Amino acid sequence: MRKVKSVLILFSILMLFSCNGKAQNPIQVVFLGGQSNMAGAGNFDELSISEIKRIEKVSERVSLSFNGKPAKPLSYFDNKPTEKYNFLKRFGPEVFIGLTLAEANPTNHYLLIKRSQGGTALYGAWNPDWTAEKAKAVEKPIKQNIKLYDMHIADIKENLEQLKNQGKNFEIIGMTWMQGENDAAREVSARSYEVLLKKLIFSYRTEFKVEEMPFVVGQINSRYGNFDGGPDMVRASMVNVANSDKNVAVIKTATDTSWSDYPKHTDNVHYNTEGQKRLGIAFAKALMKLQKD
Repeated sequence: MRKVKSVLILFSILMLFSCNGKAQNPIQVVFLGGQSNMAGAGNFDELSISEIKRIEKVSERVSLSFNGKPAKPLSYFDNKPTEKYNFLKRFGPEVFIGLTLAEANPTNHYLLIKRSQGGTALYGAWNPDWTAEKAKAVEKPIKQNIKLYDMHIADIKENLEQLKNQGKNFEIIGMTWMQGENDAAREVSARSYEVLLKKLIFSYRTEFKVEEMPFVVGQINSRYGNFDGGPDMVRASMVNVANSDKNVAVIKTATDTSWSDYPKHTDNVHYNTEGQKRLGIAFAKALMKLQKD
């Protein structure tokens, strides 16, 4: 009888340590930033039933805070149907980033904190050293007072503070970035992109005291605007930054307008359902590889 009691006590102690370990397992935090292709134009209803079920399953462990809104389980966001995107349930790369990370790490919980706005530039709205003069040089009048970098920092701090208030530990594991088309449209911003991208990465790392925070860049491949050389400059800048920093990766894209690598809508700019799915998977895999390296 004494032996049985000893075994039960030992088992209870082991269970206690196990439960405490789970409770203290940090929430894995990922930042997401960019313009319209980070916002996303995927149609959630075009996903297969099995994909939707997989997303629903991991949504218990993956939350998304989008543009300052409270975090909620990973899923689509509401879309007002237009001629261009005539559907109700819209998503960006976050859905398959969250799904891929969660399925690869079944004991982890994730918080994705995303800020995006279409038609904005790193030289202007996303610039950590924002000035009205820079914003006026590249942004449309309606967007010249928007400070997206500052807004994203505020989003992140609010979400992290909530985790602290709930007694939850967290670990910042990286950031994904899908942006650059607007900078490529103008000479001043295209020529500045490499320096500004390095500044952006440094600013996030410094702000949150994660000196080697992994950072994954989605390479642009759309051409529009008045500066013909811009897209090639921005594409090269992204590769150069990744080559100069072991904790930065770039998801390379093709410029072939068949868009066979990451499919697009007929506007030849925005990724469709399959394109957003592949983009999210690529972002997640790159993040996990940077964590291991």
